[in-house]
Amino acid sequence: MTEERLKYLRLLGERYPSVEALYTEIARLSAQLSLPKGTEHFMSDIHGEYEAFCHIMNNCSGVIREKVALWLGGQLTQTEADELCTLIYYPQATLRRRQQRPDGLDAWYRLQTVRLVYLAKMLSSKYTREKVRREMPEEWLFLIDELMHFQDDEGLTQTEQEQNRLKYHDTIVDTVIRTGSVDGLLIALSELIKRLAVDRLHVVGDIFDRGPRADSVMDILMRHRSVDIEWGNHDILWMGAASGSEVCIFGVLRNSLAHGNTVILERGYGIPLRTLIMAAQAIYPGLDADAAVMQFINIVLFKLEGQLIDRNPDFGMEARKLLDKADFARGTVEIGGVQWPLRPLPCPTVRPEAPYALSPEEEQVTQELRHAFTHSIRLREHISFLYRRGWMYRVFNGNLMFHGCIPLTSDGEFLTVRIHGLALSGKALMDYADQMVRRAFYTRDRQALDFMWYLWCGKDSPVCGREVKTFERAFVPDPAAWEEPRNPYYVWYNDEDRCLSILREFGLDDPFAHIINGHTPIRVTHGESPLKAGGRLIVIDGGFCRAYQKTTGIAGYTLIANSHGMRLMSHQPFTSLREAQESGQDIHSQSFEFTVYPKRRYVRDTDYGRELAERIRDLTDLLAACRDGVIHLKA
Repeated sequence: MTEERLKYLRLLGERYPSVEALYTEIARLSAQLSLPKGTEHFMSDIHGEYEAFCHIMNNCSGVIREKVALWLGGQLTQTEADELCTLIYYPQATLRRRQQRPDGLDAWYRLQTVRLVYLAKMLSSKYTREKVRREMPEEWLFLIDELMHFQDDEGLTQTEQEQNRLKYHDTIVDTVIRTGSVDGLLIALSELIKRLAVDRLHVVGDIFDRGPRADSVMDILMRHRSVDIEWGNHDILWMGAASGSEVCIFGVLRNSLAHGNTVILERGYGIPLRTLIMAAQAIYPGLDADAAVMQFINIVLFKLEGQLIDRNPDFGMEARKLLDKADFARGTVEIGGVQWPLRPLPCPTVRPEAPYALSPEEEQVTQELRHAFTHSIRLREHISFLYRRGWMYRVFNGNLMFHGCIPLTSDGEFLTVRIHGLALSGKALMDYADQMVRRAFYTRDRQALDFMWYLWCGKDSPVCGREVKTFERAFVPDPAAWEEPRNPYYVWYNDEDRCLSILREFGLDDPFAHIINGHTPIRVTHGESPLKAGGRLIVIDGGFCRAYQKTTGIAGYTLIANSHGMRLMSHQPFTSLREAQESGQDIHSQSFEFTVYPKRRYVRDTDYGRELAERIRDLTDLLAACRDGVIHLKA
């Protein structure tokens, strides 16, 4: 061994007091490699739809119901199965409702406890006992562990064993019922089942905007013990706003007002809008309140955007500077050499000699809003979490996940984006974008803050992927001006060879490697499939957002990857949490298995398994060095 290797092994040896401790650790890690791979759950484009998201999280995209049918199906009527599933999804609400019918309540408690313990025990078979115990609430750890893992008594006949186990089990359950604490046990078991049903959650972007409660979605994600997030363009916009980008702040305001969702700003994040509303009504007295505020936001947004474009000519966004191309007196604007009529909206603060200069009132509102966004405690907590658990892309267990696109040319080659003096494409572009996004939050330097706006709406941005026409939608009534050309990626992602080249760019050459994509709703009613390029690419934005559901025809896709393969779950629209809790109504989901592994996958076949194998090799080398007398463990 080299001296460097010995130095590393000596440091490693400080964790272990004896050779016996090394034996135990090697055996423990080796055993983990033989367990089945955990289930992964993929979601995308939640867009603040808290109630549907909450239900999909609780039913694990239908996995819970499938397990109930698989393991208890022959013992339960459909009504009993529905009740058990609803108990697991919403234990507090189900218990309150059942307690209103006290007849046979104790017997019901016993029956549900037995069923939940059985489900938890079956689901725990894929994990080490240590991991299962970590998922148990501390206050219920002893009782749940005993109910799930008590052992046969040696030296007794089978009848005596059964009597002892039954007596021990019944005593625990009876005591919990008698002391009035059974509700807590059932809630703890329900939560444990949901945690064991899915080992890892992947959110492939766009948590924010459109829906009313993105803040509540973030609260749930922050409580999740194993989640990663691939940032979407709407997430980037909010991250830029929380980092102090004024133009991103007005982008967030515009989206929130456009979707009737300012409550998330005022109540969710404590961002006051009073000064904005008063200034808007003073400048635009001829418009109603909402229209005045939207006009104020639009004008300031386009002014700030123009200033940003002047600071960053390499963004290639010069064509988006349109305030100076508008003739508000004549009611026209020149876009790409074409004259378009404008909506008859007042623009008193746009001065022809300096169209991108903020008025004193606009400057004051902008600074107050910047202070409010950067000093909102709850917003900072949520955005900090996005940075801790988020990436521009993620390679995990042979899959490449990103929200938008890998920019391509019309020939299907990686597009070279020249920015900040660099020529970047493919993985290098994504890595640079990730670096700049983090700089924006942690240093707040102007270059990085401006880059956040470029990512939100730049033509070659990997999280946007289209030419955004915000000005046209705001001021030009003719929809022909609103067309937003998309990057050629969205043509080439149907081509298997092109998808394989993207996978290779990110170091994936496995025959079962996939690209998992969000961002673009799948129009099921038009016959569009979420599976592209012969199944090599999966788009899982199927319409969580209610605004898209008339177009998509469904209420979202999610993806499940377990030890046997991968399958898509398509979901029908969700009614409400109240109806789901009161009537036991579940989301109707259809499962479509599109990848079946030729043999079952185990922990040794995963990224984590490869880490474990490396640790086992290190420990084995340490053990050999101890036996050779080269290293002495400190007792």
